[in-house]
Amino acid sequence: MHPVLIIEMSATLQHAVHRLLKASGHAVTTANTYEEGLEQLKDRNAVRRYAAVIFGHSVEPNRHANELLMRLRLPDCRDLPVLVLTHVTDASLLDWTTRRARTALLLWDDHADCVDCLSKLLTASAKREQLVSDKQHIRVLFVDDSPTVRASFKRLMMQHGYEVDTAASAAEAMEKAKQHPYDIAIADYSLPDRKGDDLCRQLREHPLTADITIAIITGSYREEVIRDSLDAGAMECMFKNEASALFLARLAAMSRAVSVRKRMAAEHQRLAGILGSVGDGVYGVNRSGQVTFINPAARNILGYGDQDHLIGRSAHKLFHHTHEDRTANPPEDCLLQQAYSAGNELRAWSTVFWHKSGMPIPVECTVYPMQIKGQLEGSVVAFRDITERRILERELLWQANHDPLTKLYNRSCFEKQLESEVSRLKRSEEVSTLVYLDLDRFKYINDTAGHAAGDRLLVEISQQLQSRIRDCDMLARLGGDEFAILMHNVDRERIFATAESFREILDQYTFMYGNRNYKVNGSVGVALIDRNTPSPGDALANADIACYIAKGKGRNQTHLYCAENDQKVAMNLELGWSVRLQEALRDDNFVLHYQPILALAGLDRGDVTDQTGNLWRQMSRTSPHAAPHYEVLVRLVNPRGEIVYPGAFLPTAERFGLMHQIDTWVLTHAVKKLSELNKLGGGATFTINISGHSLDAENLAPLLRSLLEKYQLAAGSLVFEITEASAIANIDAAKRLINELRGFGCRFALDDFGSGFSSFFHLKHLPVDFVKIDGQFVQGMGTNPADRAIVASINDIAHSFGKRTVAEFVESAGVLKMLQDSGVDYVQGYYISPPSSDLPTIDLRRPDAIGHA
Repeated sequence: MHPVLIIEMSATLQHAVHRLLKASGHAVTTANTYEEGLEQLKDRNAVRRYAAVIFGHSVEPNRHANELLMRLRLPDCRDLPVLVLTHVTDASLLDWTTRRARTALLLWDDHADCVDCLSKLLTASAKREQLVSDKQHIRVLFVDDSPTVRASFKRLMMQHGYEVDTAASAAEAMEKAKQHPYDIAIADYSLPDRKGDDLCRQLREHPLTADITIAIITGSYREEVIRDSLDAGAMECMFKNEASALFLARLAAMSRAVSVRKRMAAEHQRLAGILGSVGDGVYGVNRSGQVTFINPAARNILGYGDQDHLIGRSAHKLFHHTHEDRTANPPEDCLLQQAYSAGNELRAWSTVFWHKSGMPIPVECTVYPMQIKGQLEGSVVAFRDITERRILERELLWQANHDPLTKLYNRSCFEKQLESEVSRLKRSEEVSTLVYLDLDRFKYINDTAGHAAGDRLLVEISQQLQSRIRDCDMLARLGGDEFAILMHNVDRERIFATAESFREILDQYTFMYGNRNYKVNGSVGVALIDRNTPSPGDALANADIACYIAKGKGRNQTHLYCAENDQKVAMNLELGWSVRLQEALRDDNFVLHYQPILALAGLDRGDVTDQTGNLWRQMSRTSPHAAPHYEVLVRLVNPRGEIVYPGAFLPTAERFGLMHQIDTWVLTHAVKKLSELNKLGGGATFTINISGHSLDAENLAPLLRSLLEKYQLAAGSLVFEITEASAIANIDAAKRLINELRGFGCRFALDDFGSGFSSFFHLKHLPVDFVKIDGQFVQGMGTNPADRAIVASINDIAHSFGKRTVAEFVESAGVLKMLQDSGVDYVQGYYISPPSSDLPTIDLRRPDAIGHA
């Protein structure tokens, strides 16, 4: 068992390595900051407590991390094996690792190999200690047929610290040399069984003795003897009758040469050990692009074994001779080949390398120019196989564009395609059609047969519709029970009949579930799209209005939008909603609902049951002292006292510029409610959504300041939530608002993270505290391994940036347990508790609660 110190700021990454080391029998100590790491290694006695250190390198510049690297280079730390774990390999870190003895570099992607890597370091360290012990004396084999001469020279050399063995003949010397590791052999020129120069040649030619430094000793000064000895490979020609001091001086010169050779061999072995322990492929080339070295990982990735001779061969001809589309990549056009010859640096460049079998491997590579005494001597290339990352990226892209339930395109993707089609038709005489379809009895089936029945119905309907569309058309689920079909280049005379055929599919379809049959109908709205269509929004609104009119005709109808006849209906619909929203703002007809957010750190796995919607109440009973956290949700109350959900009125609010007024209403009432709750000793935290329309509102910050002062509320009890899409659309305004409100002490969450394909870039640059993982990935964790991998990846990356994670749409005990295993910090969803207008008056101040973390 070896005592190991782990220095890593990310709790998730630290835990992952800690678990691996403990399972391998190591005694583990952890340091959560670089300052703690420095304290653990503050002096020689502290250093001696550990057999090795695992150091998590910071992505961002960090003064204490640099001090720690300097500390590990000091003499009292130089014998301590160090394994560096990093997200990115850069030139300075690679240089530090290469220059420091007993050091290896491993990427976090390959952290599962850290136990093997550490074992190699510890084994190599033990071997080095033995090697240091062995190097204290030079081992000499002295060969002469005279017992007197052998005894005399052996005594002389041993008096000066040499280990000496003797042989009386060339045959005896050869046998001893093959069995023992001698550094120097000194052989008499005139031996009874052969001449000394012949023994020299024999030692040189045998692989077990080829590294021995050889000298010939003779009693003759003849030029022929000296010439034969040197030609045979002897380093020195020594004489029996010369002064002992001269003999010892010649022997010392040979010993220095042996020591230099051993140090060089040890350094080569150390560098080879580093290259062998790095999970990335690494190879070196000269300026012509010929391979000068290659590590085992590179051979493994590219399919080459140890028996494949790669040194001296062209890297271009071996690895990157062809593009991914299998077109030639000639050397004069190849970016890598040009980098080799010009000494250019390339960072994180994505390309393909070719496997020995002829298959392309997507890689990300970095080229470092290699300068020796100011002269370009070649380049070092580090690369990694990104096949799995590509698969994940494609999966992320697919998820961003598709509905997870029906696998159809989602609203976001459909709107982008609609925008493209409207733009295309501006330059064409063609006509396209947008068909908007809304199921008429979906709510009844959903309420009577359950959500599982509703989900299956949506899947079966999508399959029915998919069977009728052309390859060039696009079918999407817009949300709920609403579908849309974009049909390209249609015949004006056939538009209504085509749309009617989709309604007939539903009319003829019977849904069977739980031994019952259900008739399913739908209302269909149709809108033409041509060069005169003002915008994609107008096209979608027209189809939506046509569907509304079809429903008004008694449902199960198809209606083709006609501007002359239907414009008044459209205006009345929009104006009607606009008036209702303004009246709701004036008369306080909005209401706030609250959904709990639960900290997983305080949840025991035994508390997780199969009973949905009761976990928050159960936790409140068993732990009556935790600070609660809620997301604030807005609802509209219609004249009949019914709750209207945001999907019905927010689009109209956005079109009529009412979102900022609604945000103001929500903020004002939420702050007042939170103040009332906390005066009862609740210590609660609220998350409040801010729409994209309010990001650049000038009065939002002053309003918040006045509300905090009026209600004597701590700004730290407020978390403002903005969606990833709105933040990206107005990133400068988002940064300004976040920085301004964070100045008060408020915090921020980035909602729907993962729904946009540029998420990771913006996560790095947006100063948010929490990341809310897009619910579509969370919902799919129970059945889709890709969704589980995506959630785990988002969680790990968010943690590496110092942000905490919240998983939405947690609807089952199984998904909750998977989130616990993934290391997610907080959860919310119907399994925890549905939103409610009631707030429990509980007083909990646990340090793991989100409001006080």
